[in-house]
Amino acid sequence: MLDTLWSLVVLFIPTLFWGLVFLISFRREPRQFRNAIWFALFVLTAVGTLTLLALSLSAPSEPVQVALLIALVVLAILAPAAVILFLLINAVIVIRREGLSPSTTLPGLLGLGLLAILVLDYLVLRGGTSRWLTYLMVLATLEMLWMVFTFAALLLYSTFYRMLPRKRRYDYIIIHGAGLQGERPTPLLQGRLDKAVQLWERQGRFGALIASGGKGDDEAISESEAMRRYLRDTHGVPDDAILTEDRSTTTFENLTFSKEIMDALSGTGRKAYRAALVTSDYHVFRACEYAHRIRLNADGVGSRTSGYYWPAAFIREFIAISRSHWWPYAVIALPVLIVALAR
Repeated sequence: MLDTLWSLVVLFIPTLFWGLVFLISFRREPRQFRNAIWFALFVLTAVGTLTLLALSLSAPSEPVQVALLIALVVLAILAPAAVILFLLINAVIVIRREGLSPSTTLPGLLGLGLLAILVLDYLVLRGGTSRWLTYLMVLATLEMLWMVFTFAALLLYSTFYRMLPRKRRYDYIIIHGAGLQGERPTPLLQGRLDKAVQLWERQGRFGALIASGGKGDDEAISESEAMRRYLRDTHGVPDDAILTEDRSTTTFENLTFSKEIMDALSGTGRKAYRAALVTSDYHVFRACEYAHRIRLNADGVGSRTSGYYWPAAFIREFIAISRSHWWPYAVIALPVLIVALAR
């Protein structure tokens, strides 16, 4: 009995370790990218441990074990192909509906990039390639594995973060701009505005709505003015409940300039006021991470994004977040480059 109990404890040590690391980090500050890594490691080790436990308890016959092994091998082969095919198909759908632009081509570019790395792996493993091509394959494969892992980790954690209950009353509700069609908000921005009003009404119309967005070179009015008109004319929000921030052109500026308004009205300090950041669901985590950087006490609330557009939007978010956390890619590349140059 004691031997069995000790074996279970040893089996669960990795899961308990990563779970504890995640809980400590999450409790200190939930709006950090590192939480996505710890959470993913916790989930991976938990799934692996539970799978091993189930197999040991059920003691499957040898044919069943062989079938499971074959299924895992087939899954490992088909999964990359399925992901690449999905990305390429999604790129076609997004471009047809939204037009050709750098953001709409992202799923296709990612799919082609993954395909190129797999083809490079095949050519090198087949033999007959140069030494430098081998090093390139190793570097590209390692970087791809880290990218895929962090992409999945961010997707998993950002989904978990958005699902956390939000039962606070907010003094301010910041609405992030998302472009205009003429002088009206785009459908994406309308979704954010509708979500903000829903939150505002749910807390008894308490607090102020901050319409945050500047004026682009090709826009007749600022996003904040278009948002103010939409809130007033569509939802009947009174003008005295709407604040406008019309200088920002980026997410970081949305938060920085909105924080200046809130600080001027309610004072500075972590407990001076509480804010909600209303943006699209794919954008919530990055907005909250930026809020953490500028010491803004705020929660993220996401509006729904059309399913066909979600992959392209999330890939763009992942790229933006990865640019802020670039150093693991450098750490991965450094030993490969050192070995390549030393020979």
